[in-house]
Order: sequence, then C-alpha cells, then structure tokens
Amino acid sequence: MKAVILVGGFGTRLRPLTFTCPKPLVPFCNIPIVVHQIEALVKVGVKEIILAVNVNPEAMAQFIKECEKKYGIAIHFSLETEPMGTAGPLALARAHLTKDKEPFFMFNSDVICEYPLSDFLKFHKAHGGEGTVMVTEVKDPSKYGVVISEPNGQIKSFVEKPQTFVSNKINAGIYLFETSILDRVEMRPTSIEREIFPKMAADQKLYSMVLPGYWMDIGQPRDYIAGTVLHLGSIRQHHAKHLASGEHISGNVLIHETARIGKNCLLGPDVVIGPGVVIDDGVRIKRSVILEGSRVHSHAYVSNSIVGWKSSIGSWARVADSSLGEDVVVSKEVSLHDSVVCPHKGVGDDVLSHKILL
Repeated sequence: MKAVILVGGFGTRLRPLTFTCPKPLVPFCNIPIVVHQIEALVKVGVKEIILAVNVNPEAMAQFIKECEKKYGIAIHFSLETEPMGTAGPLALARAHLTKDKEPFFMFNSDVICEYPLSDFLKFHKAHGGEGTVMVTEVKDPSKYGVVISEPNGQIKSFVEKPQTFVSNKINAGIYLFETSILDRVEMRPTSIEREIFPKMAADQKLYSMVLPGYWMDIGQPRDYIAGTVLHLGSIRQHHAKHLASGEHISGNVLIHETARIGKNCLLGPDVVIGPGVVIDDGVRIKRSVILEGSRVHSHAYVSNSIVGWKSSIGSWARVADSSLGEDVVVSKEVSLHDSVVCPHKGVGDDVLSHKILL
C-alpha cells in the first residue's frame, strides 16, 4: 500500500519553531511530527510514502534516508514548482500511485490522533465507494465546514460554517482513496475539499467514518500545546508506563531518558521534556514543552509555553503563554508573557503584553 502526506511549504503557522526546522521534523512529544504518521502507516502495511512538498526537500533528505532504513519502506518527495493545493499533489504523484490498483491513504501533515488505520481500511473496503473521509466531532461546528452523512456513512453534502445546527462532524484531514480518484484530478492547483469531494458526494461515492479518540491540528503553537495535552492523555490511557512518576511529577509528564531533573522541582500537568534538557533545582513547569538541549535554571517558572531547542531560561525567570524559537536566552528574573521570540534572540527586559521579538 501507499500513502501521500501533504507537507506543504514553510510552516509559517508554527513559527518560530519552523524558522530553523522543517515542520515535519518538529518534535511532538519527543518524536518528529511526520514520524507519528509514518509509524501508523507502517503498522497498517504501507510500504511506499510520497511527501508532497513545495520548498526545500533537501532539509529533510538525510532524515528520510534514515526513516527508509529504519522502517523498511520507500519514501519519495513530490516537489511542487507552485503550490498545488490539497488535490493537485495527487496528480503529481500519479506515477507512484498507479503502479497497482490498491487504495492509498492521504494525510494532512498537521493532524495528530490515534490513527485507527486498520479499522479505517476495513470500513473503506466494506462500503465499496471511491473515497473515505475521516471525520471528528466538535463542540462548536459553526467555526468549521461540516460533513453531512447518511447513517451508513455515505456523505450527502458539505456545509461551510453553519449558523444553525446541521452536523457536528468535520473533516479530520485523513483520507483513503481508490486510484480512480486520480481521473478527477487535473494537473493544476486544486482544492480536494471544494472541487473534488462535492462531485464525489454527488456521485454517491464518498463516505465518512467517525474518528474515535482525540484529534488536533497542531499547525500553530497554541494548538500544538493543546494537542500535546491530548496526546499525553492518550499515552496515559494506552501506555502509562512511558510517563514519568514520583514526588516531583503532577499529572501527565513525558521526560526523555537523557534529560536531567534537579531537586525540589514540580513538573506537570501536561509537560514534555526533550533530549538532553537540564532542569535545575526548584523549577516549576506546567502545560509546556521544553525542546532538546535547553536549560531551565533554578527556580524559574514556565507555563503554557514552548521553549525551542538549545534555549536558556534564567534563574527566577517567568515564561508564560509564549513560544520561543531555537537558541533563545531569557535573562534571570525576567518576566515574559504572551510573546513570540524568534531564534537566536535574547530577552533582557520584562515583556508583559503581547509582543513579537524579532
């Protein structure tokens, strides 16, 4: 089987992390985002993956070689000379996808969930249609385009941001298609949601399956944090032994084995500590991610924030509701609130309201 992952471009929504790291390689709970998807695909029998990118595939080339060797699969780049939307990449990948008549998966690269792909594949084969859309239930459907389906999953229509309730199910960005969908896709920028799916629904060949468990699009910092909370909850439910425990731990905390934690700290709930991170004595961290090689000095406080690679949070500093890029230095006793700090910057004075530090 095969799969297409829509990687896209510069990852601008996830800045400042993507200033120095391609979005698919940004760690999510200490594993690159794209590896969560690759591992799920490998488990269901996928042997060939196409990464649809429109900028700088060279930045991922070595990593992809390592993944091919580790997982025993082939990974190809499909390079767009212009942004091709969400359907155009299928036309570019036609030669790979039509080597046989097997159905293929397609993912949006920002989506994180428990990936029940085996059940997804069984459902798709059972209904005999041309495509299946994974949908997820939301509390406020007025913010989204919703999917309206028959009880058997056959999609009737799509409604953009409904003001009266018609459905609470939205497109989760995970698909399974027969190769015949390629006959619908031209070699031009195309939206699969707006141009292809309505035609498939009109032909009664598009179905939906409700995604069990959690779902999040982690393409921007606040949703990356929210997704981390949900994923840690999933780890607690299915693999609790991977989470930290002890007097210094509150709730769900994931600590890389190479990190060092000082005395009298309190970590959690909902904290991820990356490889080689040093947490000094008396530190308080909650609902935050500390990426590889960073150091949080004694008695600092970090809340609802992402601390980028090789950054330093000074003693008695307070960082809240902020996103720090790579190699950021927050001086001791500084308060940083509601801010975005670009890579290689120093913060020497308090920032108490929203600010982007370039």
